[in-house]
Amino acid sequence: MAARKDIPLVDLHRHLDGTVRPATILELARQHGIALPADTAAELRPFIQIDRPVATLPEFFQRFDLLLRVLVDYDAVYRVARENLEDAWAEGIDYVELRFSPLFMAAVHPLDPLEITRTICRAVREATDLPIQANLIVIMSRQLGPAGCWQELEAALACAGQGVVALDLAGDEANYPGQLFVEHFRRARAAGLHTIAHAGEAAGPESVRQAVEQLGAERIGHAVRAAEDPAVVQLLAERGIAVESCLTSNLQTLTVRSLAEHPLPRFLRHGIRVTLNTDDPGISAIDLPHEYSLLEQLALSPAEVRQVQLNGVLAAFLSPAEKEQLLERRRRPESRNIPWTSP
Repeated sequence: MAARKDIPLVDLHRHLDGTVRPATILELARQHGIALPADTAAELRPFIQIDRPVATLPEFFQRFDLLLRVLVDYDAVYRVARENLEDAWAEGIDYVELRFSPLFMAAVHPLDPLEITRTICRAVREATDLPIQANLIVIMSRQLGPAGCWQELEAALACAGQGVVALDLAGDEANYPGQLFVEHFRRARAAGLHTIAHAGEAAGPESVRQAVEQLGAERIGHAVRAAEDPAVVQLLAERGIAVESCLTSNLQTLTVRSLAEHPLPRFLRHGIRVTLNTDDPGISAIDLPHEYSLLEQLALSPAEVRQVQLNGVLAAFLSPAEKEQLLERRRRPESRNIPWTSP
């Protein structure tokens, strides 16, 4: 079932560091003398993309290895950020929120997390020729522990107002519970940043509840296992917490065993503001139109598909005036190719 043409196409859960073109990996590797297991983009794809469910999350994360290996300097970071915007626009996306973990991006080469964040902000700010609007979300990677996450939080705070609008928590949910990061989120909220948490993916519904009640998360990434507890489902609906659903990603990581098991329809029919997103499209080898095509298998009605798409606009970290401008651009198709200007 295709996305509607009269409503903006929005991707709120898209990892910048999980979206690197195979051709870019090849070019950067050749430029910097980095050995790769293949010499063409086609031969490289099996090493960086998933085409089937994987047995464990670590196996999924192995696909990031080559992506991180070529992030050798800030020019490479800038290029990847710029190409993220180009590719999102080519998919037909009107507004995207790109998220990234600066210390994760510096896992191979000794780059400064603050300078990574500043570089990505600059790439987005300077993309004035592209008719897409974008905001940025800094991720704290749980597996870095509270100390490492303070560094990522400081980078987010330093770049608030320069493109960064929110803080996210992602990574090893099972072994690094949200209770470790309550103070990080308190400080982010006090500074005016929006807040998100990946939850209900590798841990149960109690992780979702904790993210809402203790971290103050305004949106939950995935939230799949919230469906195991009707009280948590009700909590999400009552609090107006948006859910960032990523269908293909959940299948590939075996968060759900089949598309038919995915709780997106249940969440939607329970009044939760469900949105549809790509997660790591470069690794999952999908785009946002593909994710909308999967909704047909979930037996959503046209009205429900419309609501999911509209939810993306409603849940975006935009001002009311910016949301109205976004809607207006879709009402006037001739304006869609005009570079974005804030109201």
